[in-house]
Amino acid sequence: MQYRSLGRSDLKVSEICLGTMTWGQQNTEAEGHQQMDYALDQGINFFDTAELYSIPPKAETQGSTERIIGSWFKARKNRDKVILATKTIGRSAMTWFRDPPQEGRLDKAQMTYALENSLKRLQTDHVDLYQLHWPERPMPWGSNPTRFSAAGTAPLPDENSIEGQLEVLDGFVKAGKVRHIGLSNESAWGTMRFLFGSEAKGLPRVQTVQNAYNLLNRTYETAMAEIHLREQVGLLAYSPLAQGFLTGKYLNGARPAGARTTLFDRAQRYQTPGSEEAVADYVAIARKHGLDPAAMAIAFVTSRAFTTSNIIGATSMEQLKVCVEGSLACRITPELEAELDAVHQLRGNPCP
Repeated sequence: MQYRSLGRSDLKVSEICLGTMTWGQQNTEAEGHQQMDYALDQGINFFDTAELYSIPPKAETQGSTERIIGSWFKARKNRDKVILATKTIGRSAMTWFRDPPQEGRLDKAQMTYALENSLKRLQTDHVDLYQLHWPERPMPWGSNPTRFSAAGTAPLPDENSIEGQLEVLDGFVKAGKVRHIGLSNESAWGTMRFLFGSEAKGLPRVQTVQNAYNLLNRTYETAMAEIHLREQVGLLAYSPLAQGFLTGKYLNGARPAGARTTLFDRAQRYQTPGSEEAVADYVAIARKHGLDPAAMAIAFVTSRAFTTSNIIGATSMEQLKVCVEGSLACRITPELEAELDAVHQLRGNPCP
């Protein structure tokens, strides 16, 4: 396991981050604890969660993942061994995150409520990285900030400003409840505006952006990668397996029992025109080189110079071991990378 700097901070995080969003729906508390035990044994010191989890978001399971992590900390007494990241929701029509119920916003009252309740569920007095799960401003295709349309992008009159959000986060840092801050599902413009705001007012600096990045969606390379190179804002890559599609298990319409796409109708992002053909091409390359398709896809994301940590989630220990041990053993050679790039040149980004 290699360790990389978290932005410009003094923290060194493992190149693999343990994703947790299935705990509380697809995974039990005991299974979540087992995964965390395994992760530490493998040298993974970085866990990512969110107040929203588990997935898919529902009022009755909201916060369940943080509670599972909190019970593990209490049982193992090892909070000091983990660099812990969590998130607060952005602007949202979902009302069940707050008491009294209300639409989600990134204002001081709601952000404070979110952090305090996350800390209680996590059974800790601080988080190492606190992230804004998605922006306050309207963002078409909010899970993919690179895909804008002509309508719906105009500023809203009641937007909480980026500077205002930074000032709230500054209060959390000064109170010792948050060490560093990050963004998620954010654009190049938004990231730079946060950086400008922090420099102008001496407010906390964004260290990371958690965005989707995988062989079916390399749009991060277009503008965001340059921000890493020049500003040292690192990528926390989520969905390196494109919700499991890059394993090949969904090819030809297959729907394995217990798989996320089988259980939940939430895979439209990876069922776009051209995606099946691209997946088939990438799986064929892996087979040609004697590699597991999942291990190869994850290793590709980890190997990028702008990737700070690659967020891996799995519902079974067998899957997790392939994702961690298999990917770390997989080397993206120049020959292999050239073949992957050739498919990308032909297929593009079918799932942006």
